[in-house]
Amino acid sequence: MTIKPLSDRVLVVPAKAEEVVGGIIIPDSAKEKPLKGLVKAVGGGTKDEEMVVKAGDTVLYGKYAGTEIEVDGEKLLMMRQSDILAIVEE
Repeated sequence: MTIKPLSDRVLVVPAKAEEVVGGIIIPDSAKEKPLKGLVKAVGGGTKDEEMVVKAGDTVLYGKYAGTEIEVDGEKLLMMRQSDILAIVEE
Protein backbone atom coordinates (compact mmCIF):
# COMPACT_ATOMS: atom_id res chain seq x y z
CA MET A 1 0.00 0.00 0.00
CA THR A 2 1.25 3.50 -0.82
CA ILE A 3 0.39 6.51 1.34
CA LYS A 4 0.60 10.05 -0.07
CA PRO A 5 0.30 12.75 2.63
CA LEU A 6 -1.93 15.76 1.90
CA SER A 7 -1.17 19.50 2.29
CA ASP A 8 1.53 20.09 4.96
CA ARG A 9 1.65 16.55 6.32
CA VAL A 10 4.78 14.40 6.49
CA LEU A 11 5.10 10.60 6.80
CA VAL A 12 8.05 9.61 9.02
CA VAL A 13 9.66 6.25 9.77
CA PRO A 14 10.75 6.52 13.44
CA ALA A 15 14.29 5.43 14.29
CA LYS A 16 14.56 2.21 16.29
CA ALA A 17 14.68 2.64 20.07
CA GLU A 18 17.87 1.67 21.88
CA GLU A 19 17.62 -1.95 23.01
CA VAL A 20 20.91 -2.39 24.85
CA VAL A 21 22.38 0.26 27.12
CA GLY A 22 25.70 -0.53 28.78
CA GLY A 23 25.11 -4.26 28.42
CA ILE A 24 21.59 -4.14 29.94
CA ILE A 25 18.69 -5.19 27.71
CA ILE A 26 15.79 -2.74 27.98
CA PRO A 27 12.23 -4.20 27.71
CA ASP A 28 9.81 -2.68 25.15
CA SER A 29 7.67 -1.11 27.89
CA ALA A 30 10.61 0.91 29.24
CA LYS A 31 12.06 2.11 25.93
CA GLU A 32 12.08 5.84 25.28
CA LYS A 33 10.09 6.88 22.20
CA PRO A 34 12.63 7.91 19.52
CA LEU A 35 12.64 11.59 18.55
CA LYS A 36 14.45 11.06 15.26
CA GLY A 37 13.23 9.55 12.03
CA LEU A 38 13.47 9.32 8.26
CA VAL A 39 10.96 11.17 6.05
CA LYS A 40 9.26 8.66 3.76
CA ALA A 41 6.79 10.98 1.96
CA VAL A 42 5.61 14.60 2.06
CA GLY A 43 2.49 16.43 0.96
CA GLY A 44 2.38 19.30 -1.53
CA GLY A 45 2.22 22.07 1.06
CA THR A 46 -0.38 24.81 1.37
CA LYS A 47 -0.64 28.27 -0.15
CA ASP A 48 0.67 29.70 3.14
CA GLU A 49 3.38 27.12 3.86
CA GLU A 50 5.79 25.60 1.36
CA MET A 51 7.33 22.23 2.14
CA VAL A 52 10.90 22.49 3.43
CA VAL A 53 11.41 18.81 4.23
CA LYS A 54 11.63 16.20 1.50
CA ALA A 55 11.62 12.42 1.29
CA GLY A 56 14.92 10.99 2.51
CA ASP A 57 15.60 13.73 5.10
CA THR A 58 16.46 12.70 8.66
CA VAL A 59 14.46 14.84 11.08
CA LEU A 60 14.01 15.52 14.79
CA TYR A 61 10.46 15.92 16.07
CA GLY A 62 8.66 16.60 19.36
CA LYS A 63 8.02 13.84 21.88
CA TYR A 64 4.24 13.83 21.33
CA ALA A 65 4.26 14.74 17.62
CA GLY A 66 2.22 12.91 15.05
CA THR A 67 -0.26 10.09 14.83
CA GLU A 68 1.02 6.51 14.83
CA ILE A 69 -0.19 4.37 11.94
CA GLU A 70 0.75 0.88 10.80
CA VAL A 71 1.08 0.05 7.11
CA ASP A 72 2.06 -3.44 5.96
CA GLY A 73 3.45 -4.22 9.43
CA GLU A 74 5.62 -1.07 9.52
CA LYS A 75 4.97 1.55 12.22
CA LEU A 76 4.94 5.10 10.83
CA LEU A 77 4.16 8.59 12.10
CA MET A 78 1.98 11.09 10.22
CA MET A 79 2.60 14.66 11.39
CA ARG A 80 2.44 18.25 10.24
CA GLN A 81 5.62 19.85 8.98
CA SER A 82 5.36 22.32 11.90
CA ASP A 83 5.81 19.39 14.34
CA ILE A 84 9.30 18.83 12.94
CA LEU A 85 11.95 20.64 14.97
CA ALA A 86 15.00 20.24 12.72
CA ILE A 87 16.52 18.50 9.71
CA VAL A 88 19.64 16.51 10.64
CA GLU A 89 22.56 16.89 8.22
CA GLU A 90 25.12 14.12 8.63
